[in-house]
Amino acid sequence: MINVGILGAAGYTGGELIRLLLNHPEVNIVFANSESNAGNPVSDVHEGLLGDTDMVFSADTPFDQVDVVFFCFGHGKSEAYLKEHTIPEQVKIIDLAQDFRIAAPTHDFIYGLPEIHHELITKAQHVANPGCFATCIQLGLLPLAKAGLLYHDISVNAITGSTGAGQKPGATTHFSWRNNNMSVYKVFNHQHLHEICQSINELTPADGVKVINPLLPNDAKDDGYTIDFIPYRGDFTRGIFCTEVVRFDGEEGSPTNPTASQLADLYKTFYQDAVFTHYVDKAIDLKQVVNTNKALVHIDKFGNKAVITCMIDNLLKGAVGQAVQNMNIMFGIPEQTGLQLKASAF
Repeated sequence: MINVGILGAAGYTGGELIRLLLNHPEVNIVFANSESNAGNPVSDVHEGLLGDTDMVFSADTPFDQVDVVFFCFGHGKSEAYLKEHTIPEQVKIIDLAQDFRIAAPTHDFIYGLPEIHHELITKAQHVANPGCFATCIQLGLLPLAKAGLLYHDISVNAITGSTGAGQKPGATTHFSWRNNNMSVYKVFNHQHLHEICQSINELTPADGVKVINPLLPNDAKDDGYTIDFIPYRGDFTRGIFCTEVVRFDGEEGSPTNPTASQLADLYKTFYQDAVFTHYVDKAIDLKQVVNTNKALVHIDKFGNKAVITCMIDNLLKGAVGQAVQNMNIMFGIPEQTGLQLKASAF
């Protein structure tokens, strides 16, 4: 059995993680820590778990009793926590915040996108779980990046459910504001652009065109392309629906302008070994992924342009589902263990 500890267990991601791990055949939850809810039943906060567990939130963090700990903190808190607390070296860490997603000599966290880093994750002691928007956007673009087919500015529009804003109420999360409503935010300035650019440049061939990170002033040069990302707040609870527009050069069927069938084959080959990411030959919709760890991808060709559609559940493949997937890989058990969740058409 894998003995698990959870920090920040009272939020949306903490609740979803507990729900998954309670049904994971290889996991024993040792503690679910929450300073503000210590001593209270988990099902008092995560009411969907009523009847499923009598676990209570813990004030203690017995790291010597666990094999892996999940950080379900808000962004910025993971790095601070590690500076103030000692976690035994043998305990693996999976961080769901953005603190360690960007490679740096100051940490050893592996960026946990299994579709490109599976082998690195198998050997990792510390994994930084990708962001929800970042996961969805990357899965739509990475096959083109690896093929060296990204060289013009890319337009990305993605709409997320209200759970993406976290459990703490805010002006744009209340039902009366969110219901029957849409809005944009962080236009061209979303923090997930950092990790998206990192992965795309990692896969781009040495002689390919690199993406410029618009959030880094030093990258503001004219020898690359940008990703123009507009995020939307949707009036649904969970899921991310993303469309991406790319432009090719040359005659159709040439190396720089593949045909529709060539593009489909490119995506099918890229994801042929992916357990949860699937290329689909027809138009896809959000209900096909909600409440699952799946990512679905589809591409259409219009002249010298292509439109990629990609979608995930922001709390699962975009957060804790992918975190459990990474845990499975780290401990050498089948990737899909505990994650065989089925979508509903209704």
